[in-house]
Amino acid sequence: MLVRELVDKEEMLKYLPVLHELYPSLSLEKYSSELDEMIPCRYGQVGVFDEGECIAICGFWIGNKLWIGKYLELDNIVVRASHRSQGVGKLMFDFLERKALEQQCKMLSLDSYTHNFKAHKFFYNEGYGPKGFHFVKLLDKDAVR
Repeated sequence: MLVRELVDKEEMLKYLPVLHELYPSLSLEKYSSELDEMIPCRYGQVGVFDEGECIAICGFWIGNKLWIGKYLELDNIVVRASHRSQGVGKLMFDFLERKALEQQCKMLSLDSYTHNFKAHKFFYNEGYGPKGFHFVKLLDKDAVR
């Protein structure tokens, strides 16, 4: 298996079927529009490939916070159901941790739905732990995918 950064918007768009495992209603047009907004704000993606097939995607953001400085946030972690529990997530997380260190980040972070217990176990095993709460006030409930 090979983990690598996706190089541009066009390559990210090619792997929309992987994201459909998390967001089945996400259209190509909406995804393209979202990427146009996100990429200029230090957004990127990595993919995991098995014999040329993309089997996992993870977005990431690089930013700064007053309390810690530079950080890398993992976003929309998706491993195809057919490839889960085979070390794919570990490969992706290790790749992004190396990237964070290369970028001189002081922290990695991620958000996870409260009901996603299987993922939580994986995150704990990778050294992640809750530091606080991520509070959300939905202004448009219909916008949630």
